[in-house]
Amino acid sequence: HVDALVRGMGHIEKRSPEPLSEVSRIEHQLALIAQAFAGATPREVLDTARSIGNQVADDHGGVPAGEDRTINEWTSTPTDDGRLEVHANLDIVIGEKLVSAIESLAGKRPEPDGSEDARSAGQRRADALEMILDAAARAASSGVTELVAAPKTHLNLTVPADTPDAAALQWLGPISQTLAKTLSCDATVTAIIVDGEKVPLDMGHPQRLFTHHQRKALIVRDQCCVKCGAAAGYTQCHHLHHWADGGPTDLDNGCLLCTSCHAQIHASGWDIIMGADRHPWLLPPVEQDPNRTPIPAYNRRTMRLDGVAA
Repeated sequence: HVDALVRGMGHIEKRSPEPLSEVSRIEHQLALIAQAFAGATPREVLDTARSIGNQVADDHGGVPAGEDRTINEWTSTPTDDGRLEVHANLDIVIGEKLVSAIESLAGKRPEPDGSEDARSAGQRRADALEMILDAAARAASSGVTELVAAPKTHLNLTVPADTPDAAALQWLGPISQTLAKTLSCDATVTAIIVDGEKVPLDMGHPQRLFTHHQRKALIVRDQCCVKCGAAAGYTQCHHLHHWADGGPTDLDNGCLLCTSCHAQIHASGWDIIMGADRHPWLLPPVEQDPNRTPIPAYNRRTMRLDGVAA
């Protein structure tokens, strides 16, 4: 528990772009200590610290570690035995999708003679990964080029009724409000409202996504990621006015963004607006351009700005 308290406070302090005040530090310490004395496990104390860290990041403009895509890493090393050893450090969204996909295929199945599944949980998950890779290979060989932009793994988002800003994903835990809005753009998310005892009170309907035909129309107009130019096959559909804030799912409120730019748009001072020409325009952060001069979408960067932005 002491280890969880120390690590938890370290996590909270790292999420704030400015040093925590003494009052805030003591307040967070007391919250974690009170939970520990109330019977929480070390894992639960760390989850609470993550939730507090997310709130600190939301309030002060920081980025929660679990949502920082810039530190993602995947390495694979062949072993002397001819096997492959994999190490990954992934942000919470990629991790949630990976765990959800694997767990959905890692259930027990009877042996041919009817006896119980002899595989361990780890072996079942490894087999599930192979099934996912085989499915991807079959899709690629059949000419399904939309594989990289296929519908996302369904995500369940738990929202406490008394503290809605402490939302959490089913497998990997607490997320920030910024990420919750990002997920509502291009992933099927079911929001489950729970009480203080985590008993479901209400289950929302899956949030509406851009349809296949709308996505095709966006590809015709934008051709690629409007910010960096990544190929359309690697993009997601982004709501200019966030879906979570009431933005409609239509062509005048949508554009294409690759996953990295999508995360950056939601977490930084960048904005995207729809111009009078019915094309998306990017507004840089004040720190980068005090005048926030509109920048055309990537596929239209060769055009002049004369009168068009107005």
